[in-house]
Amino acid sequence: MNTQERRELILSGDIYKVIITLSLPIMVNNLIQTLYNLVDGIWVSKLSSTHFAATAFVWPVVFLFISLGIGISIAGTSLLSQLIGAGEYEEASKYSSQLMVISLIISIGFTVIGYLTSPYIIKLMGGTGTLAEYSNIYLKITFLDMPFMFLFFCFNSIMNAQGNTLSPTILSGISAVLNIILDPIFIFTFNMGIAGAAIATLVSRAALSIVAIYILMKSSAVVKPNFKDFRFNIEIIKSIVKVGLPSSIGQSGASLGFIALNGFIVSYGTSTIAAFGMVNRITSLIMQPAMGVGAALTSIVGQNLGSGQTGRVKEAFIKSLKLTISFSILGCVIMIWKDKEIINLFMQSKDDLEVISQGINYLRYISVSMPLMGIFSIFQGIFQGSGHTRYSMAMEVGRLWFVRLPMILLFKYFTDIGPTGIWISMSFSNLIVCAYGFAIYKKGYWQRKVIKVA
Repeated sequence: MNTQERRELILSGDIYKVIITLSLPIMVNNLIQTLYNLVDGIWVSKLSSTHFAATAFVWPVVFLFISLGIGISIAGTSLLSQLIGAGEYEEASKYSSQLMVISLIISIGFTVIGYLTSPYIIKLMGGTGTLAEYSNIYLKITFLDMPFMFLFFCFNSIMNAQGNTLSPTILSGISAVLNIILDPIFIFTFNMGIAGAAIATLVSRAALSIVAIYILMKSSAVVKPNFKDFRFNIEIIKSIVKVGLPSSIGQSGASLGFIALNGFIVSYGTSTIAAFGMVNRITSLIMQPAMGVGAALTSIVGQNLGSGQTGRVKEAFIKSLKLTISFSILGCVIMIWKDKEIINLFMQSKDDLEVISQGINYLRYISVSMPLMGIFSIFQGIFQGSGHTRYSMAMEVGRLWFVRLPMILLFKYFTDIGPTGIWISMSFSNLIVCAYGFAIYKKGYWQRKVIKVA
């Protein structure tokens, strides 16, 4: 299916068919991306629970740095899809060129800053002893991933905006298989420990991004970068920043919130931080169908708004909600039904049984809010697709800073329920943020266009 055929499907095809056609590859792609961390976690957990805790402890820091890349990617999908919906292919190609150059420059800067400041960041977060030692090793190598991650974000954004969600999925699948093969080799065969896990991921992501950019430049896609006589275009950069900055702030605000959250969690001990990281990875895996629908909605909303079909956008929103709630309820049932088996699968080391106990407890609490997490993804999809990313920013930041963290503080200092207060706060914050998202949707501000199209 070429770009024109995908455009016709998105603008006039059956909505359920459009959602499933676009979201299925995204679901697989997101699942594959999640597998990067899951596979690392499973292999690292064979070393010890402290090694596993280190990978969970530093992840919010990495995500803080890549949040800008994600914001730029979201801006790219939104702006490019609206231009494609209006048939402005040449303009869309100009945007894609600016997008890629900006991403590469920023990512290289982040790599240098992150690599040099890694030990200070870990110390500031409260990491000590072996946890700090392992965290520093893993974090420094992970920062080397940045340029490759950002480049693939651009590839993903350009392809998704055109409705091509299959190509990124195939490439991610190959990269994930490579990562799965390399993990035990670097960790155990070469006896590199936790550094081996990070290096395996680095090699896999580097291969992924290099091949992705080569395919993009050689493809017959109507929208792709052209660097011949390249010059920075201030107007295009302003548009990307206008749409991308709120998303970046939202993502980075959430990352900072998780860093602060990890600071509170680590005060309960290594067992709690390991349980927290383990269950979050499990829920990320289960939530892939819902997140895939939300991501597909971004390009559906963008192209249909670009062509002036607001009613079709609303129809896509409602049908996406129905699909997502169904997927989420199924995931909730599976996690409650097989809680012990799931936790034991993902925590291979049994050197600290408290990790297992707390993991099961957290899994039960977070399971009941799975449908709300799915609804959250749909609201993100419609706000990001329309280019009104300030609303998705408010949802990201508000959920953590104005609901979750204050609740955790109240439970920590005014009750004696221990880590259970964290688990309750995580679930309740999803309810509050979905109520906010619904209120904003009903007001209809998201229908206003953020870019001039013919």
